[in-house]
Amino acid sequence: MKAISIGNRLVGAGHPCFVIAEAGVNHNGDIHLAKKLIDVASDAGADAVKFQTFKADQLVSPTAPKADYQIQTEDGGESQLEMLQRLELSPGAHRELQAYCREKGLIFLSSPFDEESVDLLAGMDVPAYKIGSGEITNWPLLEHIAKKGKPVILSTGMSYLSEVDEAVRLLRGTGNQQIVLLHCVSNYPAEPGDVNLKAMATMARAFQVPIGYSDHTSGIVVALAAVALGACVIEKHFTLDRNLPGPDHRASLEPDELTALVKGIRMVEAARGHGRKEPAASEANTATVARKSLVAAVDIPADTVLTEEMIAIKRPGTGLPPTMQSYLVGRMVRMPIRAGELLKIEMLK
Repeated sequence: MKAISIGNRLVGAGHPCFVIAEAGVNHNGDIHLAKKLIDVASDAGADAVKFQTFKADQLVSPTAPKADYQIQTEDGGESQLEMLQRLELSPGAHRELQAYCREKGLIFLSSPFDEESVDLLAGMDVPAYKIGSGEITNWPLLEHIAKKGKPVILSTGMSYLSEVDEAVRLLRGTGNQQIVLLHCVSNYPAEPGDVNLKAMATMARAFQVPIGYSDHTSGIVVALAAVALGACVIEKHFTLDRNLPGPDHRASLEPDELTALVKGIRMVEAARGHGRKEPAASEANTATVARKSLVAAVDIPADTVLTEEMIAIKRPGTGLPPTMQSYLVGRMVRMPIRAGELLKIEMLK
């Protein structure tokens, strides 16, 4: 699996996990709140901040219902269209937020939901396109995005493997081979029992591309488990305050939790290691103390043939290892050896 370049980051096996702090629509349509979210992501150590780019009237019809989680967190009398109109960011706001991300050392990403939004992001020269799970069967939009020639990060919530396969074939059919797939469960919040992290390995085998995980569970435990299983990308919603009004705040991390997530990811990927079973350099001192050596169990005169009874196995582990006991039994010693003395090869005839 070749690594994918997103801005100045390499994404793929053997490279640091790419952490996308998902601001989404948690700015509530307020650019000042959006900038505060960027500040939080920067302080937490994320690699990128992701927003959502859409024209509300092109995304939903006036009769489109809200999802259950949106009804639970929003005004039930407001339509999905009216809600999204409040959360829509202008082109100018997009450019201002992108510039602010650069100031903060973050990569600006966004999920487009219509071709006009794709073209807006193309004009901003975004380094990659993030495609939400709901668009995986929207082949015209996938093709329009893929033809821009930039890396594509595709979430796969609500999908069968066959649907992911069709989407990947379509993306590759445009000549775009720069694909990252994110496993996802599209519920807010998602239950850990529904997550099925092993699906990441299934997609990795099937498509031979970098695989990550877009997490909608509460807390950070499942995301960290995904990193332990090899996720190259982690995407997680965050907010300034889960009590703010809006559809996604409740299923988002607060600032201290986002910081803990990034810190935890770096710890987990460091702990994941290289896979070779070998001692760590830091174990050397412990090995000399905890392991054992062959020692004289009794005083042994010179020219004595060693028997098992004459050999004890004791700490420290700085002498001959117990695995050599059978080599010593039956050999004659050339010198007297005191009880408790570490046995050495040069003591033998």
